[in-house]
Amino acid sequence: MITTLFATATPTRLGSLLFAVAVAAFAPDAGAQWIQLQSGTNASFRGMSVVNQDVAWISGTGGTFKSTSDGGKTWQGGTVPGAESFDFRAVQAFSLDTAILMVSAQDTGLIYRTTDRGRTWNVQYRNAAKGVFLDGMAFFDSHHGFAVGDPMDGRFVILETRDGGQHWARIPDSSLPPSLPGDGAFAASGTSLVTCGPKDIWLGTGGAVVARVYHSSDAGQNWTVVATPISAGVASAGIFSLACRDAKHLIAVGGNYSKPDPSRVTVAVSDDGGATWLAAKPDSAIAFLSGVSYLHSLATPGGVLAVGTEGSAFSTDFGRTWKRMDRLSLNAIRPRGDGSALAAGGRGRVVVIDRLPPG
Repeated sequence: MITTLFATATPTRLGSLLFAVAVAAFAPDAGAQWIQLQSGTNASFRGMSVVNQDVAWISGTGGTFKSTSDGGKTWQGGTVPGAESFDFRAVQAFSLDTAILMVSAQDTGLIYRTTDRGRTWNVQYRNAAKGVFLDGMAFFDSHHGFAVGDPMDGRFVILETRDGGQHWARIPDSSLPPSLPGDGAFAASGTSLVTCGPKDIWLGTGGAVVARVYHSSDAGQNWTVVATPISAGVASAGIFSLACRDAKHLIAVGGNYSKPDPSRVTVAVSDDGGATWLAAKPDSAIAFLSGVSYLHSLATPGGVLAVGTEGSAFSTDFGRTWKRMDRLSLNAIRPRGDGSALAAGGRGRVVVIDRLPPG
C-alpha cells in the first residue's frame, strides 16, 4: 500500500567529521560526482527544501530536521519534541528561520511550523481520522500553498493555506475528479505535488491501474486529470516525483519501488502543461526513480538529474534519453538555481553536485 512504503532508521549522534568528502566510488565513469556532506545524524531523509544557494532544510525519520546557512558545510537541528516516532517526509522552508514540517503516518495528519529555526514548533494542522495520510507539500510563495493526502471518500485530500501554513482547510471534493480504486500519492520525496508560476499546480499518482496527473491552472480552484504512460497497476508503482521548468514543460518519474523493472516506463515528459505525456525509452539506468529536478546551466541547457534507491541518472535533452551516473541510493533532490543540486537519502546521507556529467 502506498502509505506503508519504507523502513525507518533510529537517529544517532555521529562524531565530528570532515566537511566535503568526494564520493568518487559512486561515479567511476560519469565525469561528475556527488560530494558528501556531514548531516550529523543517521536519520533517513526524504523531505528537502532549498531556499537559495546557502539556505536549505531537510527532514526525515525519528522526528528529525536539519537546516544549513552555508550551503551544507554545517547543519543545525534536532528532533521536534513529541514527534520522535514520526517521519517528516516533506518540509517547506521560506527562510533560515521559518519552515513547515509534514508528518506522513497512517491515520495521522500533522503539520508543524517554526519561526525560530526549530527552537520551538507549533502544530498548525491535526487530523487523526481513519485513513488520513499526508504525502507532500508545494507552495506558490511564502503565503499560498497546498498539502496532499491519500484519497478519502473517493477524492484526494488537498489542503490549502493562505497564511504561510498557520491555517489549513480542505478544498471542496467537487473541485476534484474522482480517484481510482487503489489511488494514492507516494510520500517518497515530498514532490508528488509541485507548483510552477503563479497559478499552475500538478499532482502525480500511483497505486491504481494507471498512473495519472491532476492539474489545476487556477491555483487549486478546479482540477482535471489525465493518464500517463508510467508503469502502474500495483500498489507499489506509479509516479513518485514531478518537476516543472515552466508552465508548459514537465517531467514525471517513478516505477515500482518494490520491484524495479528496467523494461517498464518510468519517465514521461510533457510539453503542453501536462495535457499529454510522452514516454522515455525504458532503460536500466532509470529502473526506479523517486526524485527529479531540472538543472539549468550554460553547459547543459537540457539538463535533468533524477535519483532513487537504484542510483542516479541524468539527461541532457530534457528527460527524453538517459545515462546512469552512479548507484548511490538517494531519495530526494532539489535544484539550487545555479546548475547545482542538493540530494538526500538514508543513513543521514546528504550530498551536493555542482554540474552534470558531459552529455
